Amino acid sequence: MEQRPPWFVTATIAMIVGGMLAIPAVAVAVPMTGAGRPDVAWARGVLRVTGAAGEASPAVPATAPSGVARAVRAGAPTTGVPVGGCAVLPADDWWHADVSALPVHARSAAWLARMSPGAMLHPDFGRKPGPGADYGIPITVVDADHPRVPVRFGYAEESDRVRYPLGADTRIEGGRGSDGDRHALVVQRGSCRLYETYATRPLTGPGRRWSAGSGAVFDLRGSALRPDGWTSADAAGLPILPGLLRWQEVRRDRIDHAIRFTTDVTGRWHLWPARHDAGSQDPPLFPPMGARFRLRADWRPPADLSPPALRVVAAMRTYGLVLADNGSPWFFQGEESARWPNRLIADLKRIPAAAFEAVDTSGLQVDPDSGQVAVRDPA
Repeated sequence: MEQRPPWFVTATIAMIVGGMLAIPAVAVAVPMTGAGRPDVAWARGVLRVTGAAGEASPAVPATAPSGVARAVRAGAPTTGVPVGGCAVLPADDWWHADVSALPVHARSAAWLARMSPGAMLHPDFGRKPGPGADYGIPITVVDADHPRVPVRFGYAEESDRVRYPLGADTRIEGGRGSDGDRHALVVQRGSCRLYETYATRPLTGPGRRWSAGSGAVFDLRGSALRPDGWTSADAAGLPILPGLLRWQEVRRDRIDHAIRFTTDVTGRWHLWPARHDAGSQDPPLFPPMGARFRLRADWRPPADLSPPALRVVAAMRTYGLVLADNGSPWFFQGEESARWPNRLIADLKRIPAAAFEAVDTSGLQVDPDSGQVAVRDPA
């Protein structure tokens, strides 16, 4: 990846709406002039210098990658990599919000102190040696006319009790013989509906239903949330797919969303837009479901990180991580795919948990029952 000379700084032009960060406009390299002052020009919004002149470091974009739209209309589809021809939620959804300039959450230090701060991040995906399914959560895409089947739910009162397009083609996390979380994520072409189940068990005989611990259906064209207090296929009551890192978006430098992750001890509370929690500790000192963490701007990645790893680092600075379930500390999730490079997986294990901080996203809220965030239509 190209190295910027030390007399350049990275700056972010951000669109501000009523004092609130909206969507990044553009990342630029600004030459230093005079006594170390940046030679900048005003562009709609605010120019925020995020780097400093001095020692050169890996050229990590400070904002959204080049393939991602810089300004959006309310409800517009994201320009990230689609799944089954469907945009994964509108561009003004919380999952796509730039959090790089949001305030640090008042509880950030307390939460991080209880989240294994000495750990390194762990990509919970990649190629698995030997037989069996690769690591990660698989995604199944089906046509609109795919047969639908009834599903028996363990948490029926908080599940969407409709027929799900499950069948012999449905991929299950860990494989059908797995004893793990067994998530199934199904995207239906045309309708752009997302069906997600947890603890998924397939049909085993005539007249037998599929079974799952819980199930949720989301319209990827909107930002509607589940009823507050309801789980989904995830403990936070959020969809899983929007938070999965996918190889094609990494390869094409089009990561435009936050990334789902887990920790082992959480509080019995949740923050918007999360709808559910499954913690064991009283608030507020332990992190809630829905907490958002970003990679601090002052953390310098190792100089030898691969270009794909630097793209993930950039996304963690711009969009961050979302606490969505209980699990191993600082495990973050991606799709199951045999295409993940081993070098990338190894590089991502070199990011320290201590380099993160929690951010306060409450100022982005438009409606407590929607994941839409405040943005401004471009002129």
